[in-house]
Amino acid sequence: MSVQSAIDVPAGALRDGWRQMRRIARVVHVLAHIGTGFVVAFATGALFVQHRPLQRRAARWWLARLTRVLNLEIEVTGAPAAQPALFVSNHVSWLDIPVLGGAAPVHFLSKAEVADWPLIGRLATAAGTLYIRRGHGQVRERARQIARHIAQGRSILVFPEGTTTDGSDVRTFHAPLFAAASDGGHAVQPVAIRYLSADGRAHALAPFIDEDEFHAHLWRLLAEDRVRVQVHFLAPLAGDDHRGLAATAHAQVRAVVTP
Repeated sequence: MSVQSAIDVPAGALRDGWRQMRRIARVVHVLAHIGTGFVVAFATGALFVQHRPLQRRAARWWLARLTRVLNLEIEVTGAPAAQPALFVSNHVSWLDIPVLGGAAPVHFLSKAEVADWPLIGRLATAAGTLYIRRGHGQVRERARQIARHIAQGRSILVFPEGTTTDGSDVRTFHAPLFAAASDGGHAVQPVAIRYLSADGRAHALAPFIDEDEFHAHLWRLLAEDRVRVQVHFLAPLAGDDHRGLAATAHAQVRAVVTP
């Protein structure tokens, strides 16, 4: 290309070209970080035996590092409970997992089938994911399973809305899951998470909702300059009324998400 031809290239085309190159570089960075995850999992023995203290610290480091690879700017208010507890958060995106997993020593729950997924299942297991049986009419049984994990010294984080939202509001929290705390005398810590654009409004691309596909969502996200994420760890709650705990937690999280 001649010097004059280069000069004649529209500025918009140059910006688009640079944006695409930067996005491809980020994809490579993400894949490299996934590879690092398997190396760390092997080195700590997490591919074979889970839930050791060193593995929990390694998983938290890996998740926190992933948020930086994804160019998330995280602002944390408050602090996670020091004792094992049931953490409950609003749910916006798959990004909630690395954001909250990197900010607090929590375990996430997943359907049992995920453990059998190629690569991702192995990595999720190594990161300390806890698998529970899921099905119609088994909510109380899931609560009992969660309570057993908390009694064993593991803080568990659940998304009681039951689905992701666009982040502009918070759906009703399903109360039966709160029995995991109320029946066992454990604390509930509400957590509010917000994804913001430069103007302070809810970020348009961060939510992972409807029929969105993971690879397409990630591809769009990697084109963004930076995504601000606010994480609010609210004061722990206690009580033996799981419905009351659910209503109070919901109100407190919603007050942060919809100020």
